[in-house]
Amino acid sequence: MRVSFTELATPGVRNLQPYVPGKPVAELEREYGVRDVIKLASNENPLGPSPRAVRAVQQSLSQLARYPDGAGFELRAALARKHGVTLDQVTLGNGSNDLLELITRAFVTPQHEVVFSAHAFAVYPIVTQAVGATARVAAVRNWGHDLNAMQALTSEYTRVVFVANPNNPTGTWLSARVLEDFLQTVPSSVLVVVDEAYFEYARDIAPDYPDASLWLTRFPNLIVTRTFSKVYGLAGLRVGYALSQSDVADMLNRVRQPFNVNSLAQTAALAALEDSEHLARSLACNRDGMLQLTSAFTSMSLAYIPSAGNFVCVDVARDAAAIYEALLYEGVIVRPVANYGMPQHLRVTVGLPEENERFIKALKKILAKS
Repeated sequence: MRVSFTELATPGVRNLQPYVPGKPVAELEREYGVRDVIKLASNENPLGPSPRAVRAVQQSLSQLARYPDGAGFELRAALARKHGVTLDQVTLGNGSNDLLELITRAFVTPQHEVVFSAHAFAVYPIVTQAVGATARVAAVRNWGHDLNAMQALTSEYTRVVFVANPNNPTGTWLSARVLEDFLQTVPSSVLVVVDEAYFEYARDIAPDYPDASLWLTRFPNLIVTRTFSKVYGLAGLRVGYALSQSDVADMLNRVRQPFNVNSLAQTAALAALEDSEHLARSLACNRDGMLQLTSAFTSMSLAYIPSAGNFVCVDVARDAAAIYEALLYEGVIVRPVANYGMPQHLRVTVGLPEENERFIKALKKILAKS
């Protein structure tokens, strides 16, 4: 008799719907026969990585036969200096997604609950279900986190609260005052994970946006996650980090896989941290591109959600899946977000000026026909 390995899997994994990333350029070219494709789907930095990071990686290629530093000492030390924390408060991850999973595996059991917002990052429900815990999903306010609703869902069974600031895919953000007030209400036994994947963009766009890492001494139950995949342009190397109390970091390191951040990623991240000029160029490109996109949406009478990230959600006032599909035939990849409960929205990454313009022209062409 054939064994059903699906039935042998744990219930959380058996019923899990895996994360679906943005469509790769090569896949579109292969399946649709389209050439000269632009991708505005995955919130990548259109300028690419820092030239310093590229040179550092090139100079390290001869060492590929060696295992990376499993402790990531140099990168963790640089991050500790940057944030004014101790070395043992920094945990490295294979992207910040890895850290979200480590936190859940280390602290959450099937007897616990995890609180997060509707329209929040898709990884939160995935990691919650994978460990068999119960997801408590709060209603939103103006497409963003309603912290009062999230507080109301917090119970004696709650172990983790995920707060994306700014949120992906909506781009909404919480001000310093609002987030700080919320942290003061959360029981000390509940870990609050403030996911700041788009931190640098948000600090550049929103004057009231907080740096949650500055509150670590005040809130021992706070964990802050960041990534090098966005403004630093290292999405292909997968490196992120968490800042927390040292005893929290100790638990994360107990479940962290050995060598989870490869040597090239560590080298590139170190170099990227030192390239302030590339960071400034990336932020300026995002500011200009965001204005280019939102001005076009306004001229087209399309509503959009103000964003503190490097992307913006636009309401196309009809089935967005059909518009997304039509854009693919124009060689433009964006992100439909029906899986986030937003069937009429498209999430568009801010690209280079010519990429933004190509998307705008293609969208106008498609909407005129529909």
